Amino acid sequence: MFHRTTRSVDGVVISYSVSGTADTALLFIHGGLADRSFWDGQHSPFSHNYKVIALDLAGHGESGRDRQKWGIAEFAHDVLAVLDAERTPRAILVGNSLGGTVAIEAALLAGPCVVAVIGVDTFHDIGRRIDPSHATAQVEAWRSDFDGSLDRMLGALFHPDAAPSLVAEVRRRIAKTPLEVVCAMFASFAGYDTAAPARQLRVPVRCINGDLFPTDINAIRKSIADFDAVVLPHTGHFPMLECPDEFNRNLAETLAAI
Repeated sequence: MFHRTTRSVDGVVISYSVSGTADTALLFIHGGLADRSFWDGQHSPFSHNYKVIALDLAGHGESGRDRQKWGIAEFAHDVLAVLDAERTPRAILVGNSLGGTVAIEAALLAGPCVVAVIGVDTFHDIGRRIDPSHATAQVEAWRSDFDGSLDRMLGALFHPDAAPSLVAEVRRRIAKTPLEVVCAMFASFAGYDTAAPARQLRVPVRCINGDLFPTDINAIRKSIADFDAVVLPHTGHFPMLECPDEFNRNLAETLAAI
């Protein structure tokens, strides 16, 4: 696995990891407040057949934080910068949570080189516009009580009987995200229309979701015509960490079907 950097369209340094040398890339995009290490378990299983890439979006992990404008569109440009730096002729974007939405925007930016998008516990609410008042409330909650907001978020993302050691490890990683990045990111979501970019996609979209939140396939197909999903039983928001072998098997099957 090699560590590399490039610069996004606004000059922010983007850090990423690469393994494998195939023409087709699997580019993994983490969710909000996470980092590329959430995908460490996918390098070894998939680098024999793909070039495996995992990036830190701006403000996360080892990437730069000196961004003036934050938002999903800007994160999508981080993905595009990595694709361009790696001169990837063909890519499949895999995104967890927020990373799924970023993957859709990045696929539209990248054009024909992106041949599919795979979401991981995401797209449950696609088709809805993010309420600005909700975004504002989130910013205020995080600013007034970072630790409490973090604990409440994690409480909603795992089943009650999830391994305490895993929850603690995810908390440790997420807690590294600077408060100013968290607040700027949530504020940028205000008014975002999740359906508009999805309806422009002309590539297949698949999901590997947990069962904490309902995955309404027919409802999602109103925004994404070529969509299907697998739901992993008794699995939370981070299937690649909670049940890595099962997740990797489902990802391999999804890739083969695509």
